Amino acid sequence: MGMLASTGLVVKLVLLLLLYFSVVSWGIIFYKLLQVYRANSASERFLEFFWKAKRFDAINSQLDRFEHSPLTVLFQEGYGELRKLQEKVEEKADPNIVSTDLGGVENIARALRRATTIEITRLEKYLTFLATTGATAPFVGLFGTVWGIMTAFEKIGQSGSASLAVVAPGIAEALIATAIGLVAAIPAVMGYNHFQHKIKVLISEMDSFSTEFLNIVQRNFAGR
Repeated sequence: MGMLASTGLVVKLVLLLLLYFSVVSWGIIFYKLLQVYRANSASERFLEFFWKAKRFDAINSQLDRFEHSPLTVLFQEGYGELRKLQEKVEEKADPNIVSTDLGGVENIARALRRATTIEITRLEKYLTFLATTGATAPFVGLFGTVWGIMTAFEKIGQSGSASLAVVAPGIAEALIATAIGLVAAIPAVMGYNHFQHKIKVLISEMDSFSTEFLNIVQRNFAGR
């Protein structure tokens, strides 16, 4: 703390900026840990319920039980589009037939793709801050170190002595910025890579669910 107090104004500002990066990064990490855990847990339970259920309307009535799963959003969008298509063909002889032309199953596929994009955006929210912190914090710390070293050499010139006792304190103070930069960057990079992997798994699950949902629609509702 004594070394921090003796640093110059520029180095202090750099350290404050790095502290901001670090605190916000850790807040995002804890938030994303909770979000991804809930999404994975709810998705597992929803898939188990989905394959046991016999009717879409029964599934739709129980979606509140799996509110943290991105798959429920896909189901809501797909089922909602299916209901709209069924309403349009109610005047036909078989109201359970959904047209396979451009206004039929393709509309459901588009609704599922749109919902997938929305969920990916929601899951990836704030990850850019982690990436930015991981990429820039070491260089911000390096800037503080360079500035601190310049200040230390200036003081050496003023004192007229280059002994270790004179040089060491100023250099040590300057190197604090680099150390703090690494402290901010390393957890941010690790968190970013971890969440990117987890989100890729969830994206794969969403793609698989969309495919299965369309297959069910085509087998049981769509006309041939």
